[in-house]
Amino acid sequence: QVQVVDSGGGLVQPGGSLRLSCAASGKIFEINEMAWYRQAPGKERALVASILNGLNGAKITYADSVKGRFTISSDNAKHTTYLQMNSLKPDDTAMYYCKMDLKVENWAPFYDHWGQGTQVTVSS
Repeated sequence: QVQVVDSGGGLVQPGGSLRLSCAASGKIFEINEMAWYRQAPGKERALVASILNGLNGAKITYADSVKGRFTISSDNAKHTTYLQMNSLKPDDTAMYYCKMDLKVENWAPFYDHWGQGTQVTVSS
């Protein structure tokens, strides 16, 4: 019922920028967390950035490797999150996945919903 679609990847040169987008659709009561993960070939999937919703604002977390370069943001009304990536490095090359932790009803449990992934390649 719930769909999560991420997009915006592509090929960029070192030092370039990309903005990834992720939108959830369907019956959604509440999104507890929006997050971006990435996975390079032969490596484990790792957290890049996340927004944990709270009563007043949100808690934002970044991986040390992207602090100062990446910015995560959200539009709660649109069930959408964005990842602005600046000063990209070859080590940023990976498949990037959006994850939304949400529930469809107030009484329902939270479940993780993953996007299909969007490829980011940083190369000359």
